[in-house]
Amino acid sequence: MKLARLSVTGPAAAPPALRRMRLVATALLVAMAALYLTARELGGHHPAWGFVRAFAEAAMVGGLADWFAVTALFRHPLGLPIPHTAIVPRNKDRIGDTLAQFLRDNFLVPRVVARRMQRVDVAGTAGRWLASPKGASEGRLRRGASRLAADILESLDQERLGGMVRTTLAQRLRSLEISPLLGNALSAAIADNRHVPLLDGIIKWAAKVLSANEPVIRAMVHERAGSLMRWTGLDETLANKIIAGLDGMIQDMASQPDHPLRAKAEEGLAQLAYDLQHDATMRARVEGFKAEMLDNPALSDWWQGIWEQMRGAMLKIARDPDAMMAGRFGEALHQLGTTLQEDAELANTINRFARRAAVGTAADYGDAIVRLVSETVRGWDAQTITRRLENAVGRDLQYIRINGTLVGGLVGLVIHTVDVLL
Repeated sequence: MKLARLSVTGPAAAPPALRRMRLVATALLVAMAALYLTARELGGHHPAWGFVRAFAEAAMVGGLADWFAVTALFRHPLGLPIPHTAIVPRNKDRIGDTLAQFLRDNFLVPRVVARRMQRVDVAGTAGRWLASPKGASEGRLRRGASRLAADILESLDQERLGGMVRTTLAQRLRSLEISPLLGNALSAAIADNRHVPLLDGIIKWAAKVLSANEPVIRAMVHERAGSLMRWTGLDETLANKIIAGLDGMIQDMASQPDHPLRAKAEEGLAQLAYDLQHDATMRARVEGFKAEMLDNPALSDWWQGIWEQMRGAMLKIARDPDAMMAGRFGEALHQLGTTLQEDAELANTINRFARRAAVGTAADYGDAIVRLVSETVRGWDAQTITRRLENAVGRDLQYIRINGTLVGGLVGLVIHTVDVLL
């Protein structure tokens, strides 16, 4: 695997805080040198100057020693190739390997991951966020996720993705025998009396059809009646009787749940449910009808329209996460968040799944992550990474120089005091 080397247009400039602390540490060292020279010149005038000289001399030694130690971490002091200096750039690869092994031994061991995940409440955190996503960080997270989702949806090829959706649906429907499913659904509906609204709807539809086609019935009776019936007006009377009889029958079916025709209709539905499940001829007929529907270009166009509507709705939601959270979908998410917080069994299931996923990832990909870290560090440019590390921790290292100067001076002062007293 080839990794791109980390590169920049030039060396990263030291941050102002680092430059300021470096100047303070150097100025303190220079001040100690000046104090040492002054105390050396005035040492014969008063014994106190001996203490000042001892403090300044030891402070210079401590400051110089710590300057050398801090500088040796990142480069050769004064440009001299002194052994065991420029530690970071010279041992960059070894540092990367050590860091990778540290990750492997302390973070990517399955039992360690499992122990740490025991304290992580994934369901509770997700539930609290879904129930009340009002914080600034949550808002940024939601907007960032929404922008990412919208960018992904817009970047996908509409025709290709829509074709994939249509093909997948068609393949699933072709491989699925729907006749037994329809039969089971119809049997369950009849058993629970959920077919009654269907019968009522059919009866109401029949009443509307009869009312809309009264002129057609009258015309049919008039055409088939003899000349004598037409001359005497009996055709009109007959047509009225037929229409009134049909209307009365429909009204009786609508008002009487135990009407014989309703019973016949229910028997027919029960027989249809049985045939859909067990009659080979009926099942073959349904499968043939399904195949004809799937091969019909109109159905493909209808699916394409449905997909475009779904895609448009998803884009609208992704572009406006605040509106999404304020609508019905937001209410559903809020309810889901509340459920995750209140349903202990569901929360335990989700947390258990998260733990297993994390442990499985550590077990399956731990070695790959270690190699990735090691190879990435090996691919970094030594000068650039050294400069960046120094910029990151150099300010604290300058405090070491300052402390070394002051502590060295105090040690020298103590030694000189002991020497004078003894």
